Amino acid sequence: MVKTKIKGNKSGSHLKTQELLHRIVNLFNTYPKECLNYKQVSHEIGAATHSNKLVVAELLEQLQEDDFLIEEQRGKYRLNGLGLIAEGTFERRSNGKNAFIPNDSGNPVFVAERNSMHAMNGDKVRVQMFAKRKGHEPEAEVLEILERRQQTFVGTLKVEKSFAFLIVDNKILSNDIFIPKEKLKNGKNGQKALVKILEWPEQAKNPIGKVVDILGDAGNNDTEMHAILAEFGLPYTYPEAIEKAAGKIPTLIPEQALRDREDFRGIPTFTIDPKDAKDFDDALSIRKLKDNLWEVGVHIADVTYYVKPGDVIDKEASQRATSVYLVDRTVPMLPEVLCNQLCSLRPDEDKLCFSVIFELTEAAKVVNYRIRKTIIHSNRRFAYEEAQTVLETGVGDFQNELHTLDILAKKLRKERFAAGAINFDRYEMAFDLDQAGKPVRVYFKESKDANKLIEEFMLLANKTVAQAIGKKSGLKRPKAFVYRIHDLPDPQKMENFSEFIRRFGYKLKIKGTNADISKGINRLLDDVQGKKEQNLIETVAVRAMAKAQYSTHNIGHYGLAFDYYTHFTSPIRRYPDMMVHRLLERYLSGGRTVSEDKLEEECKHSSAMENLAATAERASIKYKQVEFMADKLGMVFEGVISGVTEWGLYVEINENKCEGMVPIRDLDDDYYEFDEKNYCLIGRRNKFRYQLGDSLTIKVARANLERKQLDFMLMNKRYS
Repeated sequence: MVKTKIKGNKSGSHLKTQELLHRIVNLFNTYPKECLNYKQVSHEIGAATHSNKLVVAELLEQLQEDDFLIEEQRGKYRLNGLGLIAEGTFERRSNGKNAFIPNDSGNPVFVAERNSMHAMNGDKVRVQMFAKRKGHEPEAEVLEILERRQQTFVGTLKVEKSFAFLIVDNKILSNDIFIPKEKLKNGKNGQKALVKILEWPEQAKNPIGKVVDILGDAGNNDTEMHAILAEFGLPYTYPEAIEKAAGKIPTLIPEQALRDREDFRGIPTFTIDPKDAKDFDDALSIRKLKDNLWEVGVHIADVTYYVKPGDVIDKEASQRATSVYLVDRTVPMLPEVLCNQLCSLRPDEDKLCFSVIFELTEAAKVVNYRIRKTIIHSNRRFAYEEAQTVLETGVGDFQNELHTLDILAKKLRKERFAAGAINFDRYEMAFDLDQAGKPVRVYFKESKDANKLIEEFMLLANKTVAQAIGKKSGLKRPKAFVYRIHDLPDPQKMENFSEFIRRFGYKLKIKGTNADISKGINRLLDDVQGKKEQNLIETVAVRAMAKAQYSTHNIGHYGLAFDYYTHFTSPIRRYPDMMVHRLLERYLSGGRTVSEDKLEEECKHSSAMENLAATAERASIKYKQVEFMADKLGMVFEGVISGVTEWGLYVEINENKCEGMVPIRDLDDDYYEFDEKNYCLIGRRNKFRYQLGDSLTIKVARANLERKQLDFMLMNKRYS
């Protein structure tokens, strides 16, 4: 029999039906083997009044009809099936709809705040799955926190006389963090800070924390950029000890390092990079071998010559896994002396490289290739704009070499698309910033021939390296390697995408071979060029695709239409490229295969850090968008609905692509319901419809920099 009576109700007081139902469900979930009648249940849950007991009897019958309970004997009930124990990840949500994600990638399960044990976002937890009630979503209760993840938060300090609170920026945690005065680290009111949660007592509304670092005054550009990095657990400074270690690396190349390296110092070689780049990790060389045959060298900085496995620099780079590119800065993976000096393929300096050298016909057919350690001497550093000018005018340094590379690249590109590669040539938003870091102009970077030239030869090198190791030879199993993989799109997502574009008058074939589907997507992307719905359709198309990631298990790269692909060409800014360099050197010299399991773990970490860096980059863009629009309150713009949610409409302004929200509370002419399948809000009474892709006129109502949020006011309505 149940030994613990539910507390919190004085004898004789009346309980509401919903509270009784909640207590009954909790009772049976807590004691799944007990068989109880309505009197026993009433006693255990504190339902003492006669009217409450009658309601308990009715609720037990109702729960039996819902299949939540079984009537084992007349009038005696037991839980229908024992609550399952499961392990997975906890997702904390500011709206209280926390979720448990099972390890087997099952559907999310709702976890009420009262049943969360104050688990934090990303914690590994063990839960008890409650028996499912008919017509209700599945629910679980956290039994144990197995592994803590997110324990630091960024926000603004609100300092009182003897304590402080951190008003958290991140919407994931809806509770502010209490900070005792002795844990404040001299933080001042209004400053941004990084705070670590120390504990969250069971009965406490707020977690208790301590200040780890004061980031600076809110609104200051450096402070806000550091806050974005800290919010995602990314470093915003480089450890001094590792900078010092890098500073001790010899700058002169010893003679022994040139042994067995192929010398390219006498061959025309140059780099082409963004105008503000400092880390040049790839260069191209070209020379004519004979009629109809060109030698093109793709030369990549030999970072692993300087960074040895397991040294302090390597450990830091492995942990970071990638450089992070915010709007106004790069947070490098490697110390500056390496990424901007020693390894950077700067002009007029001898540099060590790992190279893939191709022999190509004038039809861009690869007739031979070799992978070698080399030494190069770049003759010229081009910005993309400079190289583009040479291509367009035929005037300038290395005009013949650039012209030949451009012709070859265009043929490689044509062949790639004929094989089924997808042409996602999307614009890239950029900002002109003043000295204080404030955006004064929004513009869009366009990929031109100079960009595409570099892209094609990097793709060719990456594909060739992956084939060299991964392609099966005879009966031998390929050695463990790092691949960049991209899975086929989910058929259901593609079907939804096909339905979505029909409302704009477009059709998409989603049956047939992979190449057929890819070509159909390319035709669609060509058709929407220059149309008002271009960005929207391109965005939804990207969402329908799988995400590329790193793995030892090669499944090919769907988006590029390559059976083998890796990342070899950017070791200054991506750790997987360093992994590939080391594996390549090992295997080309006859070394044995490495542990696939250990390599796969490193791949998963690199994929996770890549996603985190991309999220931080988007957050910095969003911050600058809000900052750019902050002095435009009250101004009216034309836009398009770019997202529809249960809490409102996201609208993207046509002229500058800044995105804001029309909160659902401001749609006060009706009660609007979210139709997830059809990407729209529908008025319950008048059936007015706000749908993804609809054109709207909006006024800028609010710009909240702390939340990186723009609020718009609707100036016109759409009718169905």
